[in-house]
Amino acid sequence: MLMGQILTTAAMHEDKASTFFPSYGPEMRGGTANSTVVVSDKEISCPIIYEADFVIAMNLPSMLKFESSLKPGGTMLLNKSIIHQEPKRGDLTIYEVPANELANDLGNARVANMIMLGALIRHSDIVSPGTVETVIRNTFIEKSAGLVEVNIKAFNCWMM
Repeated sequence: MLMGQILTTAAMHEDKASTFFPSYGPEMRGGTANSTVVVSDKEISCPIIYEADFVIAMNLPSMLKFESSLKPGGTMLLNKSIIHQEPKRGDLTIYEVPANELANDLGNARVANMIMLGALIRHSDIVSPGTVETVIRNTFIEKSAGLVEVNIKAFNCWMM
């Protein structure tokens, strides 16, 4: 959810139209959660999408559920730390990111999402990395100043 919120906010900072549509599974804690983010240079008439350009799959259930929602030639970013299975479709661009291992190397397992966000920004032109960094700083300074730098490091570790 946080990745989607940060991406949506970064798009707004760049004067783009954006929507954030969160969805929580029926399981409450520990269940599947996802968000749909739409970013456009034009007005967005509906936040629902039928074919996605990008999917970030943090776990196997997410990959299995959302693989079919990608448009032909779409891009899937996989958390290779947890997903040890290949997508079934052969028409996708796949980036495998060892997000959990990289997060553990940074000393905070909870920053795997920022690593995946960095991978998305690196492989797309949705918004600029500098704008995302600004939003990360603003987001975490309100929660805990100590989280700012580790989240920035996580975001940038896949940007190189």
